[in-house]
Amino acid sequence: MLVALVALILALGVASRVLADRLRIPSVLFLIFAGIAIGPELLGLVSQETFGDGLPAMVGVSVAIILFEGGYHLRLEKLRESPTALFRLTTVGAAITWLGTAAAVVFFLETSLEVGLLVGALLIATGPTVIGPILQVVTVRDHVASVLEGEGVINDVTAAVLVVVVFEVLVAGDGSLGHLVVDFVGRLVIGLAFGALVAGLVWLALSRSTLTPRTGPLHARLIVLAGIVVAYSGAEIIASETGIAAAAMAGFALGNVDLPHHEAVIDFLDDLSVVVLSFVFVALAALIDFGDILQLGIAGIAIVAAITLVLRPAVIYLSTTAERFTRNERLFLSAVGPRGIIPASVATLFAVELQALGRTQEAQLLAGTVFLIIFATVVLQAGLARQIANYLEVSPMRTLIVGGGRVGLSLAERLEQDGENVLLVDVDPDAVETARKRGLRAVEGDGTDADVLERAGASNAKTVIATTPDDDVNLLVCQLSKTTFDISKVASRVNQPDNVDAFESLDVRAIDLSMATAWSLENVLARPSLSAWMNELGQK
Repeated sequence: MLVALVALILALGVASRVLADRLRIPSVLFLIFAGIAIGPELLGLVSQETFGDGLPAMVGVSVAIILFEGGYHLRLEKLRESPTALFRLTTVGAAITWLGTAAAVVFFLETSLEVGLLVGALLIATGPTVIGPILQVVTVRDHVASVLEGEGVINDVTAAVLVVVVFEVLVAGDGSLGHLVVDFVGRLVIGLAFGALVAGLVWLALSRSTLTPRTGPLHARLIVLAGIVVAYSGAEIIASETGIAAAAMAGFALGNVDLPHHEAVIDFLDDLSVVVLSFVFVALAALIDFGDILQLGIAGIAIVAAITLVLRPAVIYLSTTAERFTRNERLFLSAVGPRGIIPASVATLFAVELQALGRTQEAQLLAGTVFLIIFATVVLQAGLARQIANYLEVSPMRTLIVGGGRVGLSLAERLEQDGENVLLVDVDPDAVETARKRGLRAVEGDGTDADVLERAGASNAKTVIATTPDDDVNLLVCQLSKTTFDISKVASRVNQPDNVDAFESLDVRAIDLSMATAWSLENVLARPSLSAWMNELGQK
């Protein structure tokens, strides 16, 4: 019977993913409804007793795989997109979310501070289980996506460790604040250190192996899978609830080194995460007890409003102050903060622990509050993410600028200010570094190489602009954009007037440098308000 139920859950998960891809709606929305459908509230096929004592272990390994995959995709260059905003969001922002949620729970539900802090710790987490599906159907500028992805991975780790420490110290322990801090830091360090150690061993195993091109990808997948399980289980043996941190750290470390068979590993992790995400989300959604949720009454709605309409916007606006986020991007980040697997899985565990301590009412309150927040945010925020993004107009297609000289930099900055999703490509590492220091997204590479343009996102770009001082380079970039990537809007700087016809024959919007200079001089005299921009465009 159990095998048949697992097969049903996986089938529902895959069907949810296919439906989500067709309708362009995040898959977590369909996954949670599928779980409710087979749970005790409707069909009654799955209940708490279905998996027995094996559910925590299955969920734990599944979450470890998901966080490993999330960490593997969290490249250092992504973190450089908005490092200050991400740091604030995962430190001060996490603390505000924790304490603010705790205050709301204590005030509206009139429960103990310990339970409030326990719920608050759980609801710090967003996670790749809910953020990943959103970013698959919603295109946002790179710095927005990097903040969401980074927050998801880092705060999942924070929540998983913090909630255990809060329970053991404040609920079941001596209640010492010093003990709480020491225990939290200690578990976090253990998890991260063990994850880094496992990542190093996996890298050594793959780098020094003598695998053939035929067997290499398969063996790389198996070694990585073993690494995930060892990172999670090994850290758990050392200290409970540190496995999540170890898995995330191992994924992050391996994703930022030159790993053999990198593409094969990515494909494997993507496929594996789809399967485990489908299983764990449907299985946990089946455990939602609407009786516990309805028992919260108006107070539950007030807590949802406090978290989504007060705390989340406050944290986002504090974290993104003086950063390069537009007003609408800040609104989008404020409106998209769904909770995922970590709160659901750990809430189920600690509800049982509270019942064992004879605190049944608090256990029901904990489970009801957490699952209400998960359900509300998944349905409203994840389910409507694409509509929210479209309404706020934060989903621009990418504009590629090839050439990081003064013209390219000036143009990139102006387009960024207008809310465009700009990526600058230049073969000179110094030019790339200069662009990054000025807050621009830039990659090093030859813009005349189709593979470089492909990696830069030319397949989904709406515009390509060539701004190098070499007309031959610019012409080749334009040819590739038109013929290889079928980009309709292509423009180029033209340095020699005689070359304008060659560009225009490709249906490229050609900007003659000498003509631009003449326009600029004319504007200095006749239209001074336009002269500054025209002068910048005419400079090298």
